[in-house]
Amino acid sequence: MNKDRFIPLRKSELVNACLAHQDLHEKVEFGELCSLIVSTLHFEYHQHLEVLKDNYAPFDPNSDTLKLNPLSQSELTEKQAIFANTFAKILNAANFEKVTDQDLREALEEESLFKVRLAVEFDDFAEVVFYRRGEYQKTEIVKKWWGLKKQKITFTNYDKVAVYIRFKDKDYFEAQDRETDNFEPSSTIIKLFQNVPKADLEMLFPNSEVRMRTLDKAIIGGSALIGGTIMLVTKLGASLLLVSGLLAYWIGLSDKEVTITTKELLALAAGAGVLGGFIFKEWSKFKNRKLKFMKALADNLYFKNLDNNAGVFHHLLDSAEEEECKEAILAYFFLHISKTPHTALELDRVIEQWFEDTFNFEIDFEIEDALSKLTRFGIIKKREDKYEALNLAEAKAALDEKWDNIF
Repeated sequence: MNKDRFIPLRKSELVNACLAHQDLHEKVEFGELCSLIVSTLHFEYHQHLEVLKDNYAPFDPNSDTLKLNPLSQSELTEKQAIFANTFAKILNAANFEKVTDQDLREALEEESLFKVRLAVEFDDFAEVVFYRRGEYQKTEIVKKWWGLKKQKITFTNYDKVAVYIRFKDKDYFEAQDRETDNFEPSSTIIKLFQNVPKADLEMLFPNSEVRMRTLDKAIIGGSALIGGTIMLVTKLGASLLLVSGLLAYWIGLSDKEVTITTKELLALAAGAGVLGGFIFKEWSKFKNRKLKFMKALADNLYFKNLDNNAGVFHHLLDSAEEEECKEAILAYFFLHISKTPHTALELDRVIEQWFEDTFNFEIDFEIEDALSKLTRFGIIKKREDKYEALNLAEAKAALDEKWDNIF
């Protein structure tokens, strides 16, 4: 299992962990520098938010604003491309990883952990991309054979899963004679989920439908066969003899004429009623079992869903900003306390080892990303292949100047 880039600490907790290594004077100055870093990145991410909002608006199925100026197809295509590109960058900054096609195929082939078989109509989509963060192995006890047997299973679980799906246009669904009551053609939907087993990724598709498993079909079919046989023998014997006699006489297999009296008519009516009741009962069993599975699916999604559409990129922007802040603070802090300059590789190893020693957790620190931010802020210097930090006073002055020049 690969290490995650995600830093599993709140920003304030990380700053406090760093402050524990400072004297009283430096604690104040370092805290002020961290506030400047946070404010600078917050302003930058506000700009990203405006780009996302503006370019997602034409495709937002939950939009509640007026559309004043209709856009041409080329303008819509351009906005879709800008949104998709910016959204992918935000997910990368939030340390999400793209779910590969191989992972997705494996997920669709594996048996669902909550014992529901789902079918997905992939042709409905013009584009499908899944992203995940926090991949680890999880162990749970599952019940089998109606609770008579318990089995311990280990599976791959994702802490967070983001889903980006763009539906095909209206012409496609009209050509397929498909209903579109639950979604809008050409719309782009974004969803964010938590605590998702890899084997259950298919339940995150908006058009997934419950299908009966072979075992469920066998249970219902076996029950119907046994019940039908008993019913035929015990309740429909007289009616079957009457109907078979009539058929034999009509097709010439028997010369014996069958006379139908009121008694026989009542027997036939009773038999038809019993047969109709049996068919309705078995059909109800089938529908109830399917409804049970649909409820299981809805219950899972209810507790796993974190946000939808525009709310997702608000959520992810906050997460991305948080990750960028933590990376910048960590990289500056360890350059600041170091007595000698470090190469990127040396600094990466120092930070990852500190995190493992301090929090007993392994991470894959984004050293290049962190150093590029600090270089852009002008608070570190590079000589040949080694980096060193400006002192706290100089670093604060550099960020102050950056703020003065923003407007």
